[in-house]
Amino acid sequence: MSLFVASLNSGSNGNCYYIGNEREAVLIDAGISCRETERRLKRLELSIKKIKGIFITHEHADHINGVSRLSRKHQIPVYITADTVLHGRLNLKDHLVIPFRAYEPIAIGNLLVTAFPKFHDAIDPHSFMVGDHEVNVGVFTDTGISCKHTVKHFAQCHAAFLESNYDEKMLETGSYPMSLKNRIRDGRGHLSNMQALQLFVNHKPAFMSHLFLSHLSENNNTPEIVSELFNKIAGKTEIIIASREIETSLYHIKNHLGTRHLTARIIPGTAKTQLSLFQ
Repeated sequence: MSLFVASLNSGSNGNCYYIGNEREAVLIDAGISCRETERRLKRLELSIKKIKGIFITHEHADHINGVSRLSRKHQIPVYITADTVLHGRLNLKDHLVIPFRAYEPIAIGNLLVTAFPKFHDAIDPHSFMVGDHEVNVGVFTDTGISCKHTVKHFAQCHAAFLESNYDEKMLETGSYPMSLKNRIRDGRGHLSNMQALQLFVNHKPAFMSHLFLSHLSENNNTPEIVSELFNKIAGKTEIIIASREIETSLYHIKNHLGTRHLTARIIPGTAKTQLSLFQ
């Protein structure tokens, strides 16, 4: 089997990720407007009628801004925790609200969506993995550390949206107040480029074909920095920078080799050098 994936937008101005098969699809977050979501899906030649659910990671505005309108207009169920509804002050139709719990998979046609906890400064934050038989795509954004839940699921992914939010030097020397700098890097904020790289180097499975580097800071990062950092050690994994301005292309994620007998790969000649950065 296979999955089709795209980032519709990724950044502090709005986050929305599309994951689906040939019959049904889900959105992870809906942080851009309903109209802009519709426009970007149309440009990708994706029918909004295929979207059978919107899964919300947490209540911050850049993840929920468009969800109420999108859900009401197209009658799309919203999978969300009760605390996130309450703290997000969302105006959702009761019959379209479906609660979820961590590690209780939800079937959307042939898709299987599993939520798991993450560390972020929100009331009840979760990450998600979407699978179709033996193909898995994970969304790992807005997480302050690579905890055991993140590591476990990242190691199962054929493709992943991975936060690479800030360059540590740019954040330290930038104009943000110290309180905001500390919030970003205190373990409940966002992953730095180096933290994301560490997760990639240490836990990337051999069968990961695509990595979407996501939620880049507008002020404390650049696509050029991130691209150079990851492409040096990416091997056969294609690196895509998810934009804060426009959708990515639609990518077809396949399981060519199967996952049962594969183990994590270390790229010869690079892993030892990269790992030394974190010692």
